[in-house]
Amino acid sequence: MARPVREAMLARRSTPKVTDAAPDDAEILDLLEVAARVADHAALRPWRVIALRGEARNRLGDALAAASGLGGEQSARLAAKPLRASLLLAIVATTTRHFKVPAWEQEAVAAGVAHQLSLLLDDAGWGVMWRSGPHTRHPLVAEMHRLADGEQLLGWLYVGGVPDGTRPDRGPEVDAASRFSSLQ
Repeated sequence: MARPVREAMLARRSTPKVTDAAPDDAEILDLLEVAARVADHAALRPWRVIALRGEARNRLGDALAAASGLGGEQSARLAAKPLRASLLLAIVATTTRHFKVPAWEQEAVAAGVAHQLSLLLDDAGWGVMWRSGPHTRHPLVAEMHRLADGEQLLGWLYVGGVPDGTRPDRGPEVDAASRFSSLQ
């Protein structure tokens, strides 16, 4: 059952280890309909999401390993990272030239969709962890995702079931007052 927004935000946690259970495409689409309501200057919809399941995760691992230039055990460990979840949702910023909306703002919209999607998945009972890394924007990784010109990968939401007893306590409280100022 969905919780009020404030409660859902306070309860949200990153889940670094997940089970093989995962939402199907219909559930992802349903949640994206909601996540897409993020503030979007000029309604450009400068984002898309790519679901990676099965063999696509192995292809991603191969691309990450090749992009790293590493060999041996280090390459194998990097190639195995996408196998940590049965579903990875690649978050893609699809920026275009626009006279009022710079590329950075369009990427912020895509990141906003990812954050809202992460919150919605968590609220629906799924484990979620946003992951990226030094090879996120490497050309081999972009090619594996079939990105077009003007598209940038922001990272992946690793999604799966929440293992029993693994909901960690929330991290240290945020001192919002130290991060806030007011000008007059």
